[in-house]
Amino acid sequence: MYFFVDESGNTGQNLFDSAQPTLYYGVLGSRGNLDVIAEPLLKALRQELGVKRIHANELGVGRLTPIAERIARFSKKNDLRFSLYRVSKPDHAIITFFDQVFDSGLNEALPWHHYWTPLRYVLLFKVAHLFDEELAKQAWSARREQNPARCEEKLEKIYATLLERIGRLPDARSRELITGAIKWARANPKEISFGSSNYESTLQISPNLIGFQQVLQAIAMQAGAQKRPVHRITVDRQTEFNGAQAELAEWYRRLRGHKSDLGPGMPKMDFSNMPETPPVFVPGDQSAGLELVDITLWLAKRMEDKKQISPELAALFWSQAKRGMTDEVSLKALDKRWRHIAHLPEPDKPLPAELTTILEEAEAKRRKVVSAL
Repeated sequence: MYFFVDESGNTGQNLFDSAQPTLYYGVLGSRGNLDVIAEPLLKALRQELGVKRIHANELGVGRLTPIAERIARFSKKNDLRFSLYRVSKPDHAIITFFDQVFDSGLNEALPWHHYWTPLRYVLLFKVAHLFDEELAKQAWSARREQNPARCEEKLEKIYATLLERIGRLPDARSRELITGAIKWARANPKEISFGSSNYESTLQISPNLIGFQQVLQAIAMQAGAQKRPVHRITVDRQTEFNGAQAELAEWYRRLRGHKSDLGPGMPKMDFSNMPETPPVFVPGDQSAGLELVDITLWLAKRMEDKKQISPELAALFWSQAKRGMTDEVSLKALDKRWRHIAHLPEPDKPLPAELTTILEEAEAKRRKVVSAL
């Protein structure tokens, strides 16, 4: 299979541009190489439009509509599949703070089952409730800080603010867990290792790389579902993140065939079908496949923003998207995925003795660690 990847809404390390709060990745999959099989059609459409390349943002709804039906027909004939992935950039600042400070593998004041089971998301929503935009900006600044001393100074202010706001949480257990974890993190900054060691590591924690993880996982899933090898992954070239994307793809390639269990009730990690071919970075005006995914991603973003498109363009979008996939990294998406755990019934019988012992030992350890602070 051949995959073509484009992105929209890239603001780099600035997560708080109100005009572009979401990073989008569009992935167009095909059994044939679109750079070859789509080029004759696109060449004719370019001549008809009087342009060197078809850029959806430049042409707009009016000029794209007359060519939409021919692209839709080509898409159906060649079974093109478009998938959309989103990262809420302001939410990413809060989620990455939580995942570093409240990781029970780092923070001794947080029992393992509050991070490695779905209880993680209950705690995440509680912590997120204490954040506003200004505090999220401070957390993201600290996360990118390469000077350890300055990072500790920034974190101290964040911790103090969170502790001041802890009374906003309605339940005593959440207040107890979060207060203890924050106090331990404040007393052990080197164990938390919150800042970035260098420029390259700041790229690895960017929303662009979080979104690209989704892209690679989606490519693996689609190729596995169709039982076809991945021949080529073509990514729109841009200077800042392509190196980090290539590094991430290589890391995932090495995990090919590996499966892991994140914890009881948590999603399984399956790297069985991770592509062996590395991504190829190509300028958007040198690839017919990138030209096509640019159109569909533009339509997807326009629909997300509740902006009008023509019926012809809607038909084009769904000719590719109806067999694609979508996912999102955001607090809203996590809430939708895990809200059901708040409505699970109470156990109708005592927990197994072995599990009760494990939980009691974890709580005793937590209390001992917190009391020593």
